[in-house]
Amino acid sequence: MTTVRVKENEPFEAALRRFKRTVEKTGLLTELRAREYYEKPTTARKRKLAAAIKRHHKRLRGQLLPPRMY
Repeated sequence: MTTVRVKENEPFEAALRRFKRTVEKTGLLTELRAREYYEKPTTARKRKLAAAIKRHHKRLRGQLLPPRMY
């Protein structure tokens, strides 16, 4: 569980921002969304494979040389 202690004379908005930042760093919300519904193992594998292919293609696009302009 993520906890944030509110300091003396600290605005609530600042404490809320710190809390949101710590939750984001721990990856709590992403895991919560992933565990919200049961996902079959085959579906999870398929989703992970599609994400890996997408990352691979994105990496390749960055490495391609631009077309030569004559």
